[in-house]
Amino acid sequence: MYTLYAMPSSAAMAPHILLREIGAPFELRMLDRQRGEHKEPGYLALNPNGRVPTLLDGDLVLYEAAAICLHLADRHPDAGLAPAPGTPERADLYKWLVHLTNTVQADMLLYFYPQRYVSGAEAEAAFKAGAEARIAAHFDRLDQELAGKDYLVGGRYGVADAFLFMLARWTRFMARPARGRVNFGPYLARILERPAVRESFAAEGLSDPYY
Repeated sequence: MYTLYAMPSSAAMAPHILLREIGAPFELRMLDRQRGEHKEPGYLALNPNGRVPTLLDGDLVLYEAAAICLHLADRHPDAGLAPAPGTPERADLYKWLVHLTNTVQADMLLYFYPQRYVSGAEAEAAFKAGAEARIAAHFDRLDQELAGKDYLVGGRYGVADAFLFMLARWTRFMARPARGRVNFGPYLARILERPAVRESFAAEGLSDPYY
């Protein structure tokens, strides 16, 4: 049985959604950020970065959300969450998943944690504004990519969609949330209809606005 360490509305959301989509038994261990449980020795022994998510799969300890998502898709090919290895569609999945985690998510971390990089209220505000502008541009391009598509990769719901839904959720209080774009609005609504997504929100104690 899997064990997923998570926090509400964190980078663990995409793996959490996929675990429920797959239907495999798993234990969800929610860490308390305010109590610093992600920095306690026991957790740091699993994930020395002190972040979530971390997945236990037997003796395997795996962290980094994108890696966990790909691992779950490979472990459960019958769930159809990723195209077959070696196909053009699988290469497309790699492209988009790496883009989402390495480019879009990276800028979102700058937006949410400006104090890690600059000091002073004025500098933090300017830093955050720059990150938000880049995030808006990323989602503009992604919205164009979604034109005429139900899902991001391969014509069916999968890993990339769970990851993109998670990132889009994080924009919900920005000046230009993802949901306001012409293609993103229907896309996000479509994903929210999936039982696994709604179950994940309920298990994490999250309420509207979902995105």
